Amino acid sequence: MKHQKRVSLNSCLVALCSITALILLSINPVSAKQKLKVLIFCKTAGYHHESIAAGVVAIKKLGAENNFEADSTTDSRKFTYDNLKQYAAVIFLSTTHDVLDETQQKEFMKYIEAGGGFVGVHAATDCEYNWQWYGNLVGAYFDSHPAQQDAIIDVVDPYNIATKHLPAHWKRFDEWYNFKWIEPNLHVLLTIDETSYTGGKNPAYHPMAWYHAYDGGRAFYTELGHTNESYADPLYLQHLLGGIKYAMGTVKAIDQ
Repeated sequence: MKHQKRVSLNSCLVALCSITALILLSINPVSAKQKLKVLIFCKTAGYHHESIAAGVVAIKKLGAENNFEADSTTDSRKFTYDNLKQYAAVIFLSTTHDVLDETQQKEFMKYIEAGGGFVGVHAATDCEYNWQWYGNLVGAYFDSHPAQQDAIIDVVDPYNIATKHLPAHWKRFDEWYNFKWIEPNLHVLLTIDETSYTGGKNPAYHPMAWYHAYDGGRAFYTELGHTNESYADPLYLQHLLGGIKYAMGTVKAIDQ
């Protein structure tokens, strides 16, 4: 009789654990048993960057080399929570202007609130100006840019997974954004030295890459990545990969 009670109790515990696991998996955007995936979203309603095509290829290659899968789309109808929850992070690759309708915005918010990750690349700050939640997520809004030119990028955090491989003062050719608004509570990784080029309009504080926790999720942004050549540059690609890893949640503390 005692043996039967122990068997019955063990069976109940096993059943309870199984139910709990199923509940947790249904809440978490990505099941722990699945290979991690990212969604590259590259819809444009304004300027379309030629480098988007090179960026998609490069990110998919990074995935193949670093054990994650990458899908790409310009279809905003993919922004339902049921679809997004399969992805560890969503990458806005030079998206411009209004790319999501109100329903899609709510679905994306639900995804981030459930612990999803976000990566914004270059023109992701030239996007969704009338949706402040998104502005807070990406961290800034684009204002203008001078002609493409060389400039010096200063590494603020040299211990970060997205920057620890970079030279302290990184001379680089790209298109350099000025920002009309910058979220004040960001962990800044890179700044630009406005004395090293012409046309800068944020002299007191001009961040170029950052990350932060936001509304239940993780967000990383890099202003770099306008040119096709960026996506063949090992230094840039390692920088981008570090941000993707953070957004996917594979790095618990990005500074370690």
